[in-house]
Amino acid sequence: MNIKPLADRVVIKMLEAEETTKSGIILAGAAKEKPQVAEIVAVGPGGVVDGKEIVMEVAVGDKVLISKYAGTEVKLDGEEYMILRQADILAKVD
Repeated sequence: MNIKPLADRVVIKMLEAEETTKSGIILAGAAKEKPQVAEIVAVGPGGVVDGKEIVMEVAVGDKVLISKYAGTEVKLDGEEYMILRQADILAKVD
């Protein structure tokens, strides 16, 4: 099954959080922070949203930094995704 976002929405898949700190300490599952870096899986067409023309500035495969509490989590075919508005994307990550 495919997810096709509407308007200015984007479907992302969160990337795994680091399991060790820079000093080499291994983190337990509960101690990990929620990752804020994700990969874009699908992008909506943009268009007119709330009377404003929205041009999509991201593409499938881009790695992005998102707001901490943004989006709606969905589970499809055993995979976890998040659907959010393009405005909730803070930056592209190289």
